[in-house]
Amino acid sequence: MTHHDVIVIGAGFSGMYQLKRLREAGFDTVVIEAGDDVGGTWFWNRYPGARCDIESVEYSYSFDPQLEQEWDWSERYAAQPEILDYARHVADRYDLRRDIEFNRRVRSLDWDEDATRWTVTTDDGRSRTATWVIAATGCLSVPSRPRFEGLEDFAGEVYWTSSWPHEPVDLAGKRVAVVGTGSSGLQTITAIAPEVGSLVVFQRTPSYAVPAHNGPNERLAEVRPIYPEFRAASRMERIGFQCDAGTDLLGETDPEEVERRLGLRWDVGGLCFTSEFADVLVDAEANEVVAEYVRRRIRETVKDPDVAEKLSPRTYPIASKRMCVDTGYFEVYNRDNVSLVDLGEEPIRRITARGIVAGDTEHEVDVIVFATGFDAMTGALNAMEVRNGDLTLREKWADGPRTYMGLMSVGFPNLFTVTGPQSPSVLSNMMTSIEYHVDWITAALEYLRANGRTRMEAEQEAEDNWVTATNDIADTTLMPQAASWYMGANIPGKRRMFMPFLGGVGTYKQIGDGVAVARYHGFELV
Repeated sequence: MTHHDVIVIGAGFSGMYQLKRLREAGFDTVVIEAGDDVGGTWFWNRYPGARCDIESVEYSYSFDPQLEQEWDWSERYAAQPEILDYARHVADRYDLRRDIEFNRRVRSLDWDEDATRWTVTTDDGRSRTATWVIAATGCLSVPSRPRFEGLEDFAGEVYWTSSWPHEPVDLAGKRVAVVGTGSSGLQTITAIAPEVGSLVVFQRTPSYAVPAHNGPNERLAEVRPIYPEFRAASRMERIGFQCDAGTDLLGETDPEEVERRLGLRWDVGGLCFTSEFADVLVDAEANEVVAEYVRRRIRETVKDPDVAEKLSPRTYPIASKRMCVDTGYFEVYNRDNVSLVDLGEEPIRRITARGIVAGDTEHEVDVIVFATGFDAMTGALNAMEVRNGDLTLREKWADGPRTYMGLMSVGFPNLFTVTGPQSPSVLSNMMTSIEYHVDWITAALEYLRANGRTRMEAEQEAEDNWVTATNDIADTTLMPQAASWYMGANIPGKRRMFMPFLGGVGTYKQIGDGVAVARYHGFELV
């Protein structure tokens, strides 16, 4: 049986950078990837309109100044094809593919305490061992596929945004239904509305969306000369990219000034919109002011007042679910070929050979597109059988994930997770968080090797304290009030628990650096 120092699971941006760092550090490393190329999220998510909601100058690697200077991002917010090209360029530039095994999905991990190693088994039946396993499996990589009665009877085409075909899909002139109005749904709807014959959108919960104001990447020329300083500042920001977050309290600001400043943020666009005032996520009244501003913008855009009202979120605080960055989403509903079905009023009863029955109406369509999201944060880890004797990770996390810093979980030594649950992860610029975790893990392995240690595991007290801190910080905010995928609420039967660390990327970095300086305080090193 082949043995490696390290096996990395996943060849997205986490896995590629982890491979590069470990290779440079002299560790025998192999990456196992389910797809047939690098790119992770951007390999699988090829649906129409797929685009990043973090600006290109921030959503990119910072580890190589030459790479920063040589890659030209064409747009402020890069589209999926360009991001995938970037991932492929990185793989080629650093010759990463020679240590990546493609078209292999990890089925199980089994810990051998006596040998101090993991046995990793893939879907082709092959097993190999490694002293260390690093799960770079992504936070949004296992699709959520709700069951719809009668789906097997549908005579038309069915697509899922989370696994869009690699070959072109022709929707021109067809009657199309889109189920779901999260970020993937919004982007798909906006992209296909002009080309389809008719489009009916099935909305369960409306989304807050702010404009992207996308266009040529004029900011790149400004940032390139100061990239080192720019990146250093981003690493200390609460969300891992620069928002120029305000410190004033909305509740203590004159209403006319609030209106003016929210207008300025709206004109700039992007996820920084809710960062103008410091109390938006902790004060319900302040939050409602910002939420109503967005609802008013929706009413100003959508001509039909009834449709505008259906598109206006009212059941959860703004920014307590992932904000959407749109490129003309609300304008779509002014088109004659687009209609909206509110599933709160007309729930989907079944799917027939001809289409979707919602309420008492059968909507006949040629194509159904499901934009139903992901089993976030824990889905990819729980999809594998991760076992240490009688204990499985899936069983341990049945009531919600338990980790120390989102890096390790008690009972599963020598298994690291990159941007795992209870780290900033999805509440941050993922590239910033990815690089920090990869660098931290690499430094830890170098320390262990230098000090003759072959086993590392989180301590129970440290894990308990971290889980408590993560929950306590979330409970000081409005975030847990939403039935969001941050809470696991989109997966039937999944225990609701706020999974990301809300204390901020900069704070998390300071804690992580301190843990490392203290010779990995909270971890048992053997």
